[in-house]
Order: sequence, then C-alpha cells, then structure tokens
Amino acid sequence: MTIDTNTMISITEANQNFSKVAKVVDEHGTAVILKNNTPRYLVIDFSKAENFTHEEKEKVANSEDVFAISEKLIKQNIEAYEVLAK
Repeated sequence: MTIDTNTMISITEANQNFSKVAKVVDEHGTAVILKNNTPRYLVIDFSKAENFTHEEKEKVANSEDVFAISEKLIKQNIEAYEVLAK
C-alpha cells in the first residue's frame, strides 16, 4: 500500500482534532494515524470500504495456485529437500 504523506496524522493530533482526520479522509479518501511515528491505523471513507477490502482480497492467492507453486518449487529443489530430510 502506498501512503501519501499528506494523509499522515499523529495519534495525539487525531485525539485533539478528529475533524482534521475527517477532512483529510474527505479530501484524500484515507488518513493514516501514526503511533510512535509508525503507521498504525487507517481511516477510510465508509462508502469506499467495500472496494478497499475487495482490492485486498484480490492480492490473496487461492489454494490451487499455492499448491501448484509449491509442487513446482519442490520439483526444482528436490535435491535440497532430500538432503534436508536426512
């Protein structure tokens, strides 16, 4: 996920001025709240929440893909697996 620095707000500022958080979300679609200078919370426009979670789900591989990739890696590295199995 790419974070726009214009959407970053400290947790202290968010606690003292939540209307600023809402304004950032209205302007940019999201706001990132920092705790100890680290991104900790994501505030998104409720109307965009379904699209956001749908996009995140698309990044997850299905079981068949994972199984196929695993089989391919095992075949490519069979000698290493045999040594490790000893």
